[in-house]
Amino acid sequence: MNSEMLEALQAVASDKGITVEDMLAALADALESAYKRMPEAHEFSWVTIDPDSMEFRVFAQNIDENGEPTGEEFDVTPENFGRIAAQTTRQVMTQRIREVERDLKYEEYAGREGDIVTGMIQQTDSRYTLLDLGRVEALLPQAEQVPFERPEPNSRLKAYIVEVRKTAKGPQIVVSRTHPGLIKRLFELEVPEISDGIVEIKACAREPGHRTKIAVSSNDATIDPVGACVGARGARVRMVVNELRGEKIDIIPFSDDPGEFVTRALSPAKIKEVKVDEETGTATVVVPDYQLSLAIGKEGQNARLAARMTGWRVDIKSETEVADEVAYEQVDWAEGEWVVDEETGEQVWQPADGGAAMSVEEWSEAVDGTSVEGGDSDDEVEENPETEQEVSEELLEEASGDSVEEASGDSVEEASGDSVEEVNQEDLETN
Repeated sequence: MNSEMLEALQAVASDKGITVEDMLAALADALESAYKRMPEAHEFSWVTIDPDSMEFRVFAQNIDENGEPTGEEFDVTPENFGRIAAQTTRQVMTQRIREVERDLKYEEYAGREGDIVTGMIQQTDSRYTLLDLGRVEALLPQAEQVPFERPEPNSRLKAYIVEVRKTAKGPQIVVSRTHPGLIKRLFELEVPEISDGIVEIKACAREPGHRTKIAVSSNDATIDPVGACVGARGARVRMVVNELRGEKIDIIPFSDDPGEFVTRALSPAKIKEVKVDEETGTATVVVPDYQLSLAIGKEGQNARLAARMTGWRVDIKSETEVADEVAYEQVDWAEGEWVVDEETGEQVWQPADGGAAMSVEEWSEAVDGTSVEGGDSDDEVEENPETEQEVSEELLEEASGDSVEEASGDSVEEASGDSVEEVNQEDLETN
């Protein structure tokens, strides 16, 4: 019978994928539990099993007043222990086998965070999706699903392992379809140069379901990193796009120069100039006016992905905006502030140098220069007699010159005579 029991244990161990030693340890615990349920059982006792003959014995020791074992151990195996053990061992053995299986499953996936797995969709609803990975199930929460992506049941799906949790019911594997690491793992599967380490993915930025940007570099000068990722006629990148349900992917070469890296990250827009401020972490990008909308992208998507991938705060401006800012900075503005006059309740300009406050009209005249240059012409003539004499002489020449020669008949003589007399009269009065 003992040999039959050993064969049974070996068969169960082989079927469950556990060792015979673990099965023997589980059997010893089960027999110990069964013995302690018997009446008049010793409190401090244990069970030993001979792995060759499958003979099991129960040993015990006495305990003192402090609850510590004392004296020599002695054999306390009951006569009918085999029958009693057979009745209670099955349940304990089954539970122990389940625990061992859960531990093995957890150890199998515990170190695989950041890896990619392929599973079959078993159940899906608005809260989560379950993927059957074979021996275990993976949980795909709603937050880790691509918006508006509803895979069909019983279809295969690749996912990125985010976390492996150890629970009482076994390992819980949390996977994601939105993590940027999924892009890197998919390219490793499709591009041998990446899996071999020749081509590296330096940076990745993704908006799940819409667009992804990756920056790649090559450790071999003879290999084009972008061409290796695209493949012949786009075959390699097309496989990744199909797995992502049509998500667009931009592949750009990586650069150590921040300005050049930002320029490439904003492709396909044409960049005129990039100014990098390392203190604030801002990259000011100047683009032609007709390239502004392309550089920003739909709802700012292109600029947002470029900022995530490069790690710089990207500020995009058109050439017109930059020119307006330069012109604005060149204006010599007077220093001061607008305050409210307590007596009149009106706003007045208070110069910073402590001068007299000016009203809105006075401030406008001082800024526009209308008080001197835009004055009345009559006042200027009265204040400057020399100017008045010159204006009179010009009027006399115009009235008695070309107009008299071109005119004909009595109308000409009357017009020229009257105009000459009027001008001479004004000239005499002036003098």
